Amino acid sequence: MAHYLADNPAPEAVAALPGLTLLEFGVDWCPHCQGAQALLAQFLSAHPGLRHLALEDGKGRPLGRAYRVKLWPSFILLRDGAEIARAVRPQSLAELESLMRGV
Repeated sequence: MAHYLADNPAPEAVAALPGLTLLEFGVDWCPHCQGAQALLAQFLSAHPGLRHLALEDGKGRPLGRAYRVKLWPSFILLRDGAEIARAVRPQSLAELESLMRGV
């Protein structure tokens, strides 16, 4: 089963999301993305109210380009559609938890 949503919402739709949203950019075949899933599961279980969107990225994907994603996985925390924090290829739960520092 695919983890990443291939049919991404438009950047304008994401910018209109209320509250906190965690965008996760990656692809199912990426070993870095696969390796981050256990950390992500721990992080999400500690923040049950956090909206999470796992979005397939790649060349020509407007949403990934709108957020200047260069490496996978990239985790971008939004508040009311605006980026407030980012973690790229996190290696520890602490790196993901740092996203919540300013919340």
